[in-house]
Amino acid sequence: MSVTPLDAATSTRSPGRMAWIRLRRDRTALASGAVSALLIAVALAAPLIGAACGIDPQDDFKDDLDRFGMPYGIAGGVTGEHWFGLEPGQGRDLFIQMVYGMRTSLGIAFAAALLTTAVGVLLGIVAGYLGGWVDAVLNWITDVTLALPFLIFTLAVIRPLELHFYGPREAVPGWFRVVVLISLFTAFGWTTTARLVRGQVLSLREREFVEAARASGARLARILLRELLPNLGAPILVAFSLSIPAYITGEAALSFLGIGMLEPTPDFGRTIYRSLNYLQTDPAYVLFPGVTIFALVLAFNLFGDALRDALDPKSLR
Repeated sequence: MSVTPLDAATSTRSPGRMAWIRLRRDRTALASGAVSALLIAVALAAPLIGAACGIDPQDDFKDDLDRFGMPYGIAGGVTGEHWFGLEPGQGRDLFIQMVYGMRTSLGIAFAAALLTTAVGVLLGIVAGYLGGWVDAVLNWITDVTLALPFLIFTLAVIRPLELHFYGPREAVPGWFRVVVLISLFTAFGWTTTARLVRGQVLSLREREFVEAARASGARLARILLRELLPNLGAPILVAFSLSIPAYITGEAALSFLGIGMLEPTPDFGRTIYRSLNYLQTDPAYVLFPGVTIFALVLAFNLFGDALRDALDPKSLR
């Protein structure tokens, strides 16, 4: 059977190169990746955007509100100065609130995703390679973690933690809630990555290169980090990319319920919760933050799905 030049060229390409080619050919991946990169850039440049507009997240423009606290003008006070209008009652610029809220959500989501992935990979690779009682104990811990109700546990833990470090009349700093939320996401979110990595390691630990490393007297750390870990890049990357939108929506949901970020930190969930009281009188107030977080989560989800397809060696796209 003859081999065509195209087949020969394809066979010499590395898996990473093939994945990149498949990703570039996917229009959904390019569009969602561009939108995701743009939104990340906006979040990182939030202070610069605020300085360029001359508006701070806590600046209020109550002179632009009527005696009922509603913004003058159309669509909640949309003008050349206030692109998304003003918050009813508070008079804060909604566009700047969304820009800083995006920084809050993405900062928590990326930090939680990094820690979740690191913990999941570590426990999954150890359980899969060592097996035996280590695997049994880690599987039991995973099952217990999956059985715990995240929302109820969060409701029960956040306020006692605050009272432990701060008095009932003391203001809780924003960084404390950030640390607590990231810790809770990490404590509950590592299980999916651990199960995925464990399954991959079970199929890799009997391969020739692992047997050769074991026969040569390589230490456990070398086998795990130098032999197994480089072959787990694709599933780890996919798990990381798909966990980011999950944590974005999770953080917004907790803030919507009042157990997420607190004032004065800008946040999507809290803004959407407040906007529900103005659905009839100022629908733009719920429209702008709702569309923003929808676009943010959709872009990351679509890119994560496209990345999973590109890294799949059986993909035909």
